[in-house]
Amino acid sequence: MKKIVINIILFVFFLLIFFLVVLSTVGIETSKFNKLISDRTKQINNIYLELNKIKFKLEPNSLSLFLETQNPKINYKNLEIPIKNVKIYVDFLPLLKSRLIIKKANIDLEELEITKLNELSTFIKPSNFKSFLNNKIKNGKLICEIEIFLDEKGSIKNYIAKGNIKNLKVETISNLNLTNTSLDFFTDKDDILLKKINGNFEDIEIVDGDIKLNIEDGIKLNSSFDSIIKLNDKFLGKDIKFLDKYKFLKNIKDLKGEFNNNFSINFDNTYKLKNYNYALNGKIQKSKFVLEETFQSKYIVEKINEIYLSDLQVQANLNPKKIEIKGDGKYSIDNKNFLKINLENNFKNDLFNLKLNLDYKYSFLLDVINYKKKKNSASSLFLDLEKKDNEILIKKVKFNEQKNLIEIEDLKFKKKKFFSFKKINVVTENNNFSIIRDKKILIIGTKFDATNLPKFFKSNDSSNNFQNVNTNIEIDFKNILVPTSEKLQNFKLFGEIKNGKFTKISSKGDFGEDNYLDITMKKDINSEKKYLEIYSDLTKPLLSEFSFFKGLSGGKLFFSSVINSANSNSKLKIENFKLINAPGVIKLLSLADLGGLADLAEGEGLSFDTLEINMEKSKNFIKFNEILALGPSISVLMDGYQDLNGMTSLRGTLVPAKTLNKMLSKIPLIGNIIIPKDIGEGLFGISFKMKGPEGKIKTSINPIRTLTPRFIQKIIEKKTK
Repeated sequence: MKKIVINIILFVFFLLIFFLVVLSTVGIETSKFNKLISDRTKQINNIYLELNKIKFKLEPNSLSLFLETQNPKINYKNLEIPIKNVKIYVDFLPLLKSRLIIKKANIDLEELEITKLNELSTFIKPSNFKSFLNNKIKNGKLICEIEIFLDEKGSIKNYIAKGNIKNLKVETISNLNLTNTSLDFFTDKDDILLKKINGNFEDIEIVDGDIKLNIEDGIKLNSSFDSIIKLNDKFLGKDIKFLDKYKFLKNIKDLKGEFNNNFSINFDNTYKLKNYNYALNGKIQKSKFVLEETFQSKYIVEKINEIYLSDLQVQANLNPKKIEIKGDGKYSIDNKNFLKINLENNFKNDLFNLKLNLDYKYSFLLDVINYKKKKNSASSLFLDLEKKDNEILIKKVKFNEQKNLIEIEDLKFKKKKFFSFKKINVVTENNNFSIIRDKKILIIGTKFDATNLPKFFKSNDSSNNFQNVNTNIEIDFKNILVPTSEKLQNFKLFGEIKNGKFTKISSKGDFGEDNYLDITMKKDINSEKKYLEIYSDLTKPLLSEFSFFKGLSGGKLFFSSVINSANSNSKLKIENFKLINAPGVIKLLSLADLGGLADLAEGEGLSFDTLEINMEKSKNFIKFNEILALGPSISVLMDGYQDLNGMTSLRGTLVPAKTLNKMLSKIPLIGNIIIPKDIGEGLFGISFKMKGPEGKIKTSINPIRTLTPRFIQKIIEKKTK
């Protein structure tokens, strides 16, 4: 009996095992539940289900019973859904009583055109996601498994979908398209996870990307991917609205590189952009940046239209509040010669900060100190600059070329006008000095090259870029190189500057051999007029830049001027000088048939006792009221003008010394001078006109036999003195 019981138990056990194995593998085929399942699913969200044969099976892992069918026909809202396999997990006991309680359903879809999700969007996701499916997804193919969880009432409480997509095309922000894209995905009620993303975002190839998308409240997107970028004018010229505030990006005309990217974007329920952050790390292999306007500067000979970058390691971060860019690589302005560059850019609200460290082989000119860097000479530049609204602060700029150094600290501009600085150091072959701003401006050094300084005094530029400067100034130079071979030593100046202009000067310098330079300026408090006086035992250092005085040698100079806000009245006097090889004078003497004097002017030179120039200068015009030169060989009286464009016009009278001596001998007989008694006895002189731009002045003459009373009066005044 015991043996029979044991055998029965073993039989039942093996039968149960066999039954479980069959349920777990082959299953039990039945059509008993077809109508029951079809009727039940019909009650769930209007799903019409037509089943083939059903197999009753067991899930080994969870020991859950489920019904499985192949290739069923499912119609949802008149849309036929291609399904390969369906598993429906049920409660077994109610099923025996013809009651179907579905706990979950697994649906394995056939390959599906992804645009059909537009019609299924209500079933797949809430309405905010539906808008994205309907309006942004253009095409693609979907392979998907869906696991749907139902509550006791048969309503969907959650779902899980996983699968892959290929040949996807999506329209993103600003009409930019994601094309030829493949990916794996996993999604539930609130999140979408995309993995192994490969595709093209316009001209950007995306490699091995991932995206996490939360759509519980709006859309929150986080992504990481590698990219291969090949951008050109076609893409960069598009109207990309969210980049409008970063206008400089529009000037990028070519960009090739490989990068690792991380970004996040948040949209609200209406798909309005709320926030974004983009981080990039990689290498720019090649880039072309076109300037909006050609960069031209008096400091650089080359015109700069484009900037090229090569092999540039880049780190960048972009969000609505700021942009940070770091780069280390090479640059060029001609796409031929590439030099090292390291930069850091920060944009935050209205604040722009730039740190730049680069090698530099192009030209560089600084006329005020007569410094010229030759092209291809190796040098380096460091710049730390900050800009906010109309203010620019150059925290530091340092330029090195071999033994040459130019260094500036805390240089500030407001509204394009100089405002302040802390310190300037200059060391070149002909310069060694510092400029320090404290309670006053102190300029001190062992040498200063002032060769080009007269050019700045000659300039007609009336703009005042230093109108914010109000301070005392002290200058102390041991040696100053002046435009001629002379040197000015031990130069000291004490002065006062208001609104960028000198109002007080007291200075002295030594040319050597008892030759000195003295400059003084005083201001009349009542009239606001300034009185400037300059005395120099040497003339060339002060007049070399003025073509009018070309050929002038020797002499002593005295200059006085009364200056007000609108104009100035000045007087220049030079005593005991010579004119040697002065082209204008030689031409005039030759035309006047005064060959001997012309030869003398080309050789030893014409001597003069005195030259006096009375002139008025306004903003764009110089009027020469009188120019009088007296010498043992000839005397000249002129007047005229010079305009802003350098056009000079002079007219006057030239009289040889022989005529002047004869005139002076007849001083008591004025009538005989004006109207000579004998034929051929009249006075001889030359009336002339000189007009034209600098270097192209034309001269015309007309012999005269009488002199004007004005000329006679001037001659008599000077001779009697």
